[in-house]
Amino acid sequence: MLFTNQVSPCQQVSSRLFPGMDLWMKRDDMLHPQVSGNKFRKLKYPLQALQGQSTHVVSMGGIWSNHIHALAHAAHALGLPATALIRGASGMHSAMLDDVVALGMQVQFVNREAYRQLRADDTAWRSHIVVPDQRTLWLPEGGSAPQALRGVAELVAELPFIPDYLVLACGTGATLAGVLAGLGGRSRVLGIAAISHGDYLRADISRLLDQAGYPDYQNYELLTGYHHGGYGKVSAGLTDFCHEFQQETAIPLEPVYTGKMMYALRQLWHDGYLAQNARVVAVHTGGLQGARGFARR
Repeated sequence: MLFTNQVSPCQQVSSRLFPGMDLWMKRDDMLHPQVSGNKFRKLKYPLQALQGQSTHVVSMGGIWSNHIHALAHAAHALGLPATALIRGASGMHSAMLDDVVALGMQVQFVNREAYRQLRADDTAWRSHIVVPDQRTLWLPEGGSAPQALRGVAELVAELPFIPDYLVLACGTGATLAGVLAGLGGRSRVLGIAAISHGDYLRADISRLLDQAGYPDYQNYELLTGYHHGGYGKVSAGLTDFCHEFQQETAIPLEPVYTGKMMYALRQLWHDGYLAQNARVVAVHTGGLQGARGFARR
């Protein structure tokens, strides 16, 4: 079965980019070749609950969405019909969209105004598609439903130790919320926002914890100054860093999420933000397929 007994390694990292740091990486990019990283963990329990049911899964994302890519593979493996509402105009193309259509996922484009409404209203998808005589499951952007936190929380139990700092990239806040749930107040979590103007994520993290039945844990910091221009934006320095890190460690990075997280962590280390004797675990949240969107730029 897709979600059975999957555990990712926690790998010690030695790199001249992080001199003297006791650095480890939780390699969630290795959980599954297609249902990658935090998407695997977010989808685990919402989709497992549908086994044996005739349920149509509906979600949303962009033309390079890691979530939509993972969902298409997971739905195909579990025999679930799925539809993606994609931000953009009919005729837009990406390798990600080619993949999901080949897996049988239906794709429907929506404009930016409609996409904003999908973010704000969990029932707005009903105005775009009709699924007659069939149950439906709506998954919000990034798969960031309250049920997703349970799967993300399992990451903590797989660690060989509880670190002083656990560092991860943030897009919707659900992965950070799930990690907080798993830690139960232990350690300190550093969330690196991959989007501009990301301060609103604090409210979303609290909301997700509450909806999932967890305390409003506050043992984290949300760092919003490392987005390199915004979601999907990169800088020359970030691109060079990702290349150098991969060449040295053989650990692949993509520049949208994990690359920004590791770039920020290096800066924090060099600036003395972390204690010199700190043990640090960086979470590799996968999403490597999205790097294809930068190969053509």
